[in-house]
Amino acid sequence: MIIFGTRGYLYQLAILTLVCGRCGNPSAHTLRKRVTKFTLFFVPLFPISSKYATQCTFCGAEQKATKEQAEQLQAQAASAPAQQYGQPQQPQQPYQA
Repeated sequence: MIIFGTRGYLYQLAILTLVCGRCGNPSAHTLRKRVTKFTLFFVPLFPISSKYATQCTFCGAEQKATKEQAEQLQAQAASAPAQQYGQPQQPQQPYQA
């Protein structure tokens, strides 16, 4: 008896700020890679397929991407300066009534 099948893996490659094509909001988008692997006796052996997609964190819309587009977006995310959370980007003026 031989037990074989497939199993899916989801990898988050980057988080980018893009304008959503569905809702039109500039929001964070996750760049994801879904890999389906062939398994033999529940051990993943080799990848069968890879698919890339971006998902809007505001409305949840998902858009497919090619491997070349995903590589470009990943390079864009790597070259962007790291944002420091919790610290303002510009000095803020106090509110005056």
